[in-house]
Amino acid sequence: MDLKTPSKDNLKYILNELADKLNVVNRTLMDPEDYDLNKYEDLKFMYDMIIQKGNLSASETQAFIEELRNVRK
Repeated sequence: MDLKTPSKDNLKYILNELADKLNVVNRTLMDPEDYDLNKYEDLKFMYDMIIQKGNLSASETQAFIEELRNVRK
């Protein structure tokens, strides 16, 4: 899958992966409709960081979730 190009499908994939990696229980926070495609690069950057980092500490997870709140519409 080529995630370089912003698209609704890519956005949905990234949000699902972020939800898995961040152990998000309330998946409604990760609804692609709540995110603007113009913020795709920010979300892709977070996705790349999390994939590269692997395991996150509790404080890192909280920081990423907080950043997701800032990116939402």
